[in-house]
Amino acid sequence: MITQRQLFFNHVAQTSDMPLALEIEKADGLYLTDVHGNRYMDLISGISVSNVGHRHPKVLSAIKNQLDKYMHLMVYGEYIQSPQVQLATLLTSLLPKNLSSVYFVNSGSEAIEGAMKLAKRYTGRTEIVSFNNAYHGSTQGSLSIMGNEEFKNAFRPLLPDVKQILFNNIADLQEITERTACVIVETIQGEAGAIVPENDFLKELSNRCREVGALLVADEIQCGFGRTGKLFAFEHYRFVPDIMTIAKGMGGGMPIGAFISSNEIMNSLTNNPILGHITTFGGHPVCCAASLAVVSILLEEKLMEEVAAKEQLFRNLLIHPKIKSIKGKGLLLSVEFESFEFNKAIIDRCIANGVISDWFLFNANSMRIAPPLIITEDEIIIACNVILQSIEQTTISKT
Repeated sequence: MITQRQLFFNHVAQTSDMPLALEIEKADGLYLTDVHGNRYMDLISGISVSNVGHRHPKVLSAIKNQLDKYMHLMVYGEYIQSPQVQLATLLTSLLPKNLSSVYFVNSGSEAIEGAMKLAKRYTGRTEIVSFNNAYHGSTQGSLSIMGNEEFKNAFRPLLPDVKQILFNNIADLQEITERTACVIVETIQGEAGAIVPENDFLKELSNRCREVGALLVADEIQCGFGRTGKLFAFEHYRFVPDIMTIAKGMGGGMPIGAFISSNEIMNSLTNNPILGHITTFGGHPVCCAASLAVVSILLEEKLMEEVAAKEQLFRNLLIHPKIKSIKGKGLLLSVEFESFEFNKAIIDRCIANGVISDWFLFNANSMRIAPPLIITEDEIIIACNVILQSIEQTTISKT
């Protein structure tokens, strides 16, 4: 009889020739359980998605309650739907006053696409500036502003009038001019290996955008929803974006994203042409209900208040001669090793030992640590012991 594993490889489109291929039967909180009964600690949260843990009871309850009322009704923006209204109202109440209008979509890539269109439409300009080693998604538009040529070259031609500059390089800000519609920046560069801004870089970037009339788009897709210890990472860095994109941890495991701006800027999509941006499933009521529960959990259970101490515990425990550095902020950390091969071998051993990690797209010699925020101090100690044990096992096998 053909197995589920064989069917997976035969009929589910693959993204690489080496998928993890874990066959997960159940997920709860911090843990995944496979069909063989093996239990794994999830240190990557489905790539920063399950910030409040897998299948949080309050998220499940919100989903079930909404299912009893209605699901899809009409394309985005036509009907007044309570989950959308409540979520947009809550989000904007927690943001600076200029971030007052929310456009819901299905994913982070779609949020980026919407933000790019919005910036071009509002400013009447065409140039978009992004950063070296930036990751903003895989659709054609978001791929165009990706900061890694290896991932882009096979799909050209891409969007014209895109310029890349260096993150944390103040001198490069002069490349932003009166031609620039917007600058799109990850508040913390995720796939570059959790690179944090330095020397007030984001504040200087914001000042330069104001000087030339360009809009500043903060990509909070991976670093938002409590991952850094604040609801959104830009709150650490003394600047306020003109547009913000969100997704991943927003839905508690459900697919949802959004771009957020002022009413003035957002209203430019309503005319010339009318329906300047439309989506069928964006703002799906079940997803919005789940997201509303996620934000409430983050606030009520005070998960964000514990993030800094949990980060420090990881840093205190992960000390080993083979670890070259630990970068990042909060529970978005990268542990750097000498090579991709060594890192991959450690990751494989960690998984065999019951702890799931991964590497970064543009920093393959670094291990990703981005667990659900609900991880306890005792669980951090266990996870770090497994990582250190796996380093030792890999070191011995290589000698």
